Amino acid sequence: MKNLKPAVAAFALSLCVTFPALAQQADLEDLFTALKGADEQAAEPIAKKIWDEWSKSGSAAMDLLLARGREMMEEGDLVLAVEHFSALIDHAPEFAEAYNARATALFQLNRYGESLEDIRIALAMNPRHFGAMSGLGTLLEELGYPARALEAWRAVQAVYPANPNADKAVRRLELSVEGVRL
Repeated sequence: MKNLKPAVAAFALSLCVTFPALAQQADLEDLFTALKGADEQAAEPIAKKIWDEWSKSGSAAMDLLLARGREMMEEGDLVLAVEHFSALIDHAPEFAEAYNARATALFQLNRYGESLEDIRIALAMNPRHFGAMSGLGTLLEELGYPARALEAWRAVQAVYPANPNADKAVRRLELSVEGVRL
């Protein structure tokens, strides 16, 4: 009987950890379904709710690091932002939004290789991360790969059809890559 108590406690703890994650996944599924059918005006608040969910690490301390890093970006201190996001990644290596945030700061510092690697990791963890996809499209276009940038922006449209940035980028890149259709 003594050995049963730790097993029951471990099972109970796993339920506490698993059910909120399952609830979050269900909420995200509903939000992504709504996002696919929404027009631009309706899509914006849905996308914001998705970002809000992505920004929850499950730890108040980790969420604070994310918030501080974002504040540093807004204030223009990109080096300190990268430090905050790097600390966040060190402590929460499975948190996709940390990689996406750091990728954005690294891109703004013209550290494209590192940014690309963080985007790769963020998308491996969260394949529907339209923010990371957008960053990938922007980065690939900046590096002179318009065909690949077009692919990335089309992937954004597949997940978030009403994204105005994706629509503009796809139209611009289609002209560059595919030319004018006769």
